[in-house]
Amino acid sequence: MANTKTLSTDERKKAKRTARKKIKTEKPKKTRDYARGSKKRKVKKMVRGQSKR
Repeated sequence: MANTKTLSTDERKKAKRTARKKIKTEKPKKTRDYARGSKKRKVKKMVRGQSKR
């Protein structure tokens, strides 16, 4: 992305949005093959404080 120091806030927003869209079309991310958050470690009981975490 170009230097956005000289642009106004609205122009900067537009420039960033277009840059983001450009990246999305050029290098699309691979679709995930698992549910979001499913790989997080689950906490059974929060009662015992930090020793459990």
